[in-house]
Amino acid sequence: MSHDKLIRMANQIASFFKTQPGRDQAERVAAHLKDFWGPEMRAALKAEAKAHDDELDDLVRRALPLI
Repeated sequence: MSHDKLIRMANQIASFFKTQPGRDQAERVAAHLKDFWGPEMRAALKAEAKAHDDELDDLVRRALPLI
């Protein structure tokens, strides 16, 4: 999967959880990624995050250490 697609999908998830009440949005993003993304996709996102950190939503950046 291309880095553009991974980053876009992760940012879309973050956009959704930003609309939810509470202070645990990063934890919810992490839980979603753990529940619905396979280990390969999560590893690829972490790798892409190192190279393309500026493209990631802040909520995704905060969720990455939790997955």
